[in-house]
Amino acid sequence: MNVSIPMFFKDFLNMLRTPMLLLLGALLPLAAPAQPATDARGLPTLAPLVNQVTPAVVNISVVTRAPVEDNPLFRDPFFRRFFNLPDKQQRQEQSAGSGVIVDAARGYVLTNNHVIKDAEQVIVTLKDRRQFPAKLVGTDPGTDIAVLQINAANLASLRFGDSDNLQVGDYVLAIGNPFGIGQTVTSGIVSALGRSGLSVEGYEDFIQTDASINPGNSGGALVNLRGELIGINTAIIGPAGGNVGIGFAVPSVMARAVMEQIVRHGEVRRGRLGIEMADVPADAQRKLRLPSLDGAIINNVQSGSPADRAGLREGDVVTTLNSRPIRSSAELRARLGLTPVGEEVEFGIVREGGAQRIRARIAAPQASDSGDTQTVAQLPGLKVVEIERGSPLFQRLRGGGLVVAAVDPGSRALQAGFRPGDIIYAVNRRRVQTLSEFQGLLRAAERGYAVSLLRGDFSLTIIVR
Repeated sequence: MNVSIPMFFKDFLNMLRTPMLLLLGALLPLAAPAQPATDARGLPTLAPLVNQVTPAVVNISVVTRAPVEDNPLFRDPFFRRFFNLPDKQQRQEQSAGSGVIVDAARGYVLTNNHVIKDAEQVIVTLKDRRQFPAKLVGTDPGTDIAVLQINAANLASLRFGDSDNLQVGDYVLAIGNPFGIGQTVTSGIVSALGRSGLSVEGYEDFIQTDASINPGNSGGALVNLRGELIGINTAIIGPAGGNVGIGFAVPSVMARAVMEQIVRHGEVRRGRLGIEMADVPADAQRKLRLPSLDGAIINNVQSGSPADRAGLREGDVVTTLNSRPIRSSAELRARLGLTPVGEEVEFGIVREGGAQRIRARIAAPQASDSGDTQTVAQLPGLKVVEIERGSPLFQRLRGGGLVVAAVDPGSRALQAGFRPGDIIYAVNRRRVQTLSEFQGLLRAAERGYAVSLLRGDFSLTIIVR
């Protein structure tokens, strides 16, 4: 049976075959290694690009141990002693995630911290089905980034793109291992930039995309049409934990900075500037004579801090950091949080309607000036010092707290995300000022706890289950 096709639909098909290809081609320089192409039928295809980048995206299998929900009788201490049962019954659990090879020569793999957290064993599976045990190089819970290393030959890797050059509307591909079913490629666009507020745990400056991201995609690659890595897929928003067209990725600029510090130091060493900041209020643009509401307003400068010595003042609006535009206080917080101790940064600010540039050097975190180091029984490997009453740190916190003096290598405390210099001030939102209060709240938390702390200038929460 012959079916007549309306003229407007024929025009639409022609548009797909020619101008769309020209449009996609215009997004790429002529020297790009992989461009949208046409197949034997003359139809547009991303297959050459996919074939280039997917060998660098891996599946990650993780073995952890979790408490067993047991019979109430097993909780009786006498019963457990009589039958010689262990204090805590645990079972092995397996989970799946994704990762990205970013250094083929050294075997470095980027993934999410939450993918490998509490892992007893991590296995990396390549696209060609080779499997390798992975060594944990280090993690950064604040950005949810972890670095693994595998010992393998003939690896493919993705080169980093500049996520700072992304624009809303740019085409992207998401590659990962959703639901553990195997490597999957989805496509979409950049839906928004600079997203934050998804959790209270870290340094957020997410890329939002409508490329389908589901459980298991975590740690996978978000790539542009040049085949460059521009994000590490991290989180989704969905009523049932599935894709609804809103996914988030850690920008490649942030992920790369985290990786470089982890490879160099085994951790991210965050410093202190000495400012408190917020988004620019909606009614402040005219009053402060600002070109827009982009930026971060400084609400407080700590006396004697690096910011104070550099000349930053309350009411200054930071619009750039090292000549890169700042959209919000969350973005400034995230970028400062990745600046190594001792490095100098340049702020572009607006003060009383005039633009200025101010340079400041990031200092080491402020520590307690006295006190005896004590261990925390509930968190093996954690050593803390009580903050002395009347000290500058006590005044800054408007009360006491604990400073992490040391964290033992390979300990549970290190795996949970605690770092030397952290200032602990609350557990499950209840303020703690002494070691006995801290340990009491840890003992009372049966199913886990959230420890609130300061790291450098910023607050974050570490979840321990």
